[in-house]
Amino acid sequence: MAASVREKQAAALKRMLNFNAPPLKNTAAEPVWKVLIYDRCGQDIISPLLAVKELRDMGITLHLLLHSDRDPIPDVPAIYFVMPTEENIDRICQDLRSQLYESYYFNFISAISRSKLEDIASAALSANAITQVTKVFDQYLNFITLEDDMFILGNQNKEFISYHAINKPDIMDTEMEAIMDTIVDSLFCFFVTLGTVPIIRCPRGNAAEMVAVKLDKKLRENLRDARNSLFTGDNMGASQFSFQRPLFVLADRNLDLATPLHHTWTYQALIHDVLDFHLNRVSMDESVGSESSPAGARPKKKNKKSYDLTSADMFWQKHKGSPFPEVAESVQEELDTYRAQEDEVKRLKSIMGLEGEDEGPISSISMSDNTAKLTSAVSSLPELLEKKRLIDLHTNVATAVLDHIKSRKLDVYFEYEEKLMSKSTLEESLLDIISDPDAGTPEDKMRLFLIFYITALQPTSETDLDQYKKALLDTGCDLSPVNYIKQWKAFTKIAATPSNYGNSGVKPMGLFSRVMNSGSQFVMEGVKHLVLKQHNLPVTRILDNLMEMKSNPETDDYRYFDPKMLRGSESSIPRNKNPFQEVSPAMVSRKRHTNRTSMSSNCCGPEYPGRSWPLALPDCVKGRALISSVCPDLNLAA
Repeated sequence: MAASVREKQAAALKRMLNFNAPPLKNTAAEPVWKVLIYDRCGQDIISPLLAVKELRDMGITLHLLLHSDRDPIPDVPAIYFVMPTEENIDRICQDLRSQLYESYYFNFISAISRSKLEDIASAALSANAITQVTKVFDQYLNFITLEDDMFILGNQNKEFISYHAINKPDIMDTEMEAIMDTIVDSLFCFFVTLGTVPIIRCPRGNAAEMVAVKLDKKLRENLRDARNSLFTGDNMGASQFSFQRPLFVLADRNLDLATPLHHTWTYQALIHDVLDFHLNRVSMDESVGSESSPAGARPKKKNKKSYDLTSADMFWQKHKGSPFPEVAESVQEELDTYRAQEDEVKRLKSIMGLEGEDEGPISSISMSDNTAKLTSAVSSLPELLEKKRLIDLHTNVATAVLDHIKSRKLDVYFEYEEKLMSKSTLEESLLDIISDPDAGTPEDKMRLFLIFYITALQPTSETDLDQYKKALLDTGCDLSPVNYIKQWKAFTKIAATPSNYGNSGVKPMGLFSRVMNSGSQFVMEGVKHLVLKQHNLPVTRILDNLMEMKSNPETDDYRYFDPKMLRGSESSIPRNKNPFQEVSPAMVSRKRHTNRTSMSSNCCGPEYPGRSWPLALPDCVKGRALISSVCPDLNLAA
């Protein structure tokens, strides 16, 4: 099976940390000790992929930010991993003049321009450090991989390529060009790392088309230069022997604004929505106990606790897309299993007299049998301790999520929004939920109303709209998002052709009186037990049509780009008539709460959104989907 994006980017980083040479397979050999210097962008790229222990195993004794105060270490080589910005180049030149390290290995996240390279050369010459600059590399790693087949582009200065930045009415042409160039540079880096040239499809007349045209041009120019092409020889790896090329679909965020605003019900989605989840690390306030502070005493300060949710966490990998009640049950089951194993070890210790208890005479046969069992239990102790750590992690995280569900009635919001999007019968009026002071935050109420407003089959009358606005204002909502969506609907005439979300919805299973039993860690009294149904979101249908080469009014006018063709084509008719096996969907404008959707051969399964990701499709129709998020946050209030 082809290597995932995560594996390829991690391999590229390990090669870089080994002085741009393939890492030695003989792990017994002692690595060369060195220092890693990165900027914030480099830190964000490395942190989801390589743990501190892995860096140490590769000889990284110290890793420091480029713009921090660093002491000279004259007998150690330094590996730099930074963006080629003016500020970073100036600091690199300062390091050369200060003679901080024995030798320098400069690795730039994106390609460095000739003028900036000449600035470094001039500084090295003036500092008499030419021989110390050992290697200079363009790494083409300007994207952040969060999962095996899911990556994002911007993290630092993400507002620069946000939905608001692209769609604000007073944007200058130069600003738009800079935003498009930033997006294209990152996407180009992604395909260089992947080692393959895609077929590009996009709709006409929006930012997605601008990105597609520029990306096609950049890929075409690189392929034309046979001597320096990044898609030939070693750069291609195993993909050069593959007859299948991936389909890269660029879509505009305006295609589906309701899904990003949708409240969610799956584990990963809820963590993104209600907790501080950033680059696979969730941070939250640590509970300080139920006891209250004495009268007049200073209140106890809450400590911040961070947990990494990585691919090594099997519970996370198995349950991140599951409905939250199922996750709560699974955590409790894992805890019960652990306690049973722990009790068994204690029982064996007691029988063998290791706890000072007299159990009477023990036969040699039973002694031998118990000794074997205890030896097995002791050998599995590290695994048991790791299991306990993960159980504690998910117990704490799930408890924090449950607190938000109960305090904000997120189950009510999720169920109501599912009915709105699937055009099902509503049992309660929207005004009642908006006016309920105990139902959610002002942001929750605003998201609910926007979904109603966007997905309404008939245009909302001005009288009704004023009534909703008054109710929203009374609950403390800012009406800027409503005004923006009103203008957006008028401009796009979306009221006449609302997005079709298929027969999605939820199946209510009544209320939880408790999750499992009286000993459960999770008291879910009053929380609805909702079972997810399949979704058929707009982007899912588009991907299905494009991958299967189906004729459909939604996609018949999509532009077609093949960078390997000698001449560009304005045609929307694809040259390739065979179905695609892999697809990389990307949304060119991003929002605050995005839904991720898993696809099957019947299109969509349950969704699991993320605060800082757009649409993601881990397992796609007849193949693997590589997911990209292009722009940071949808700020409707801006």
